[in-house]
Amino acid sequence: MTLTRSQSWSLVFAATFTMTISYVDRQALAVLAPAITRDLHISETRYGLLASAFSLAYLLGAPFAGRWIDRVGVRRGLLLAVVVWTFASALHAFAGGFAALVLFRVLLGFAESPSFPGASQAVHRALPAAERPRGMGVLFTGSSVGSMVAPPLTGVLMAFFGWRVALLAAAIAGLVWVPVWLLTAWRRPMRDALDAAPEPDDERTVGAGAYRDATVSGHAAWRPWRDRAVLRTLTLIVASSPAIGLVLTWSAKYMVRTWHVPIARAGAYIWLPPLLFDLGSVAFGDLAARLGRPRGSTPRGLIVASTALAFTGTLAMVHARTPWEAMLLAGAAMFGGGGTYAMISSDMLARIPARGVSTAGGLCASAQALAFVVANPLIGSSVQTRGSYGAALLALAAWIVPGALAWLLWPGVPAPRSVRA
Repeated sequence: MTLTRSQSWSLVFAATFTMTISYVDRQALAVLAPAITRDLHISETRYGLLASAFSLAYLLGAPFAGRWIDRVGVRRGLLLAVVVWTFASALHAFAGGFAALVLFRVLLGFAESPSFPGASQAVHRALPAAERPRGMGVLFTGSSVGSMVAPPLTGVLMAFFGWRVALLAAAIAGLVWVPVWLLTAWRRPMRDALDAAPEPDDERTVGAGAYRDATVSGHAAWRPWRDRAVLRTLTLIVASSPAIGLVLTWSAKYMVRTWHVPIARAGAYIWLPPLLFDLGSVAFGDLAARLGRPRGSTPRGLIVASTALAFTGTLAMVHARTPWEAMLLAGAAMFGGGGTYAMISSDMLARIPARGVSTAGGLCASAQALAFVVANPLIGSSVQTRGSYGAALLALAAWIVPGALAWLLWPGVPAPRSVRA
């Protein structure tokens, strides 16, 4: 079956919208955290544990979610996941204390775990190899668009109705995704492209959005935990995620504590870093598609540039002099982080068997969640002990370096499938 370019990209944008809805639901709590933690008497350390509860559930669920998506199909799998996580997100509005919030964050983490594995599979099946770096760049904008939408949406609602109504409204708003997905993924030929078996690993698709309807059998078992392309990607994700997680999870509290910004006005600042994450993922993804030889691979120089930007921006936040300067520096770090995520994901997918896309995507999501599980309590403890974010920022910047070096120097990484004999 062959998709036109517009049909291929309509699937990419629908998959990206999945990530947007996911991040609106998970970021609503982070945006409202100053008010929620105040009203429910939750300390900085316990807030770090609360943030880790979601990430731990996501960590445990994502590998199984990838395999589940492969079994039930991305069309049905994402639809069911969004409906379930909307319900889990709505429960947050009725939390009476820390324990209830932990329970609801765990439910949300498990329910959202199919989001990235499913969305990445949709992009992979919608686009040919040469276009996939751009597609992954666009996909990663979904998370930051959600992070940008959440502050004004929940901030305005909180100002008028309180944080409980804001949480409930943010959850229900996610249901707007359902008709978009039904109108896109349920229509032929997009439906057939999503439902087709993966293309054989010794053949490549031809033309924009072209996919071969084939039954793949007789393959040797693929073990992702032994695949060097997967392992080096997971290493850099673990190294770069904590700095990104600080911006996504702690920005509102950072603005209130460090710059004494009123809670209701924090959203006026924290939209900027997610926007620059978007721009970074698109810009670096496009450069990787233009410069990558062979198609689907990522030039090492681009990884050096993106990780250096993430390191420098995070480190420089320690010396920021104004709230806007701090957000600009955080945005520079996010620009580099977005580019890193997009490039290493598309590079990995070009080097693994086509039938392993969702499984590998689930492992990547788990690696990010693992980094959040470990980092968030440490950030909370550091802030509560020292009274500032300086030490945490220094540590997070330094942590990026070994992961970047490991990615650049990792031995024996398999060649992209497009050039294998």
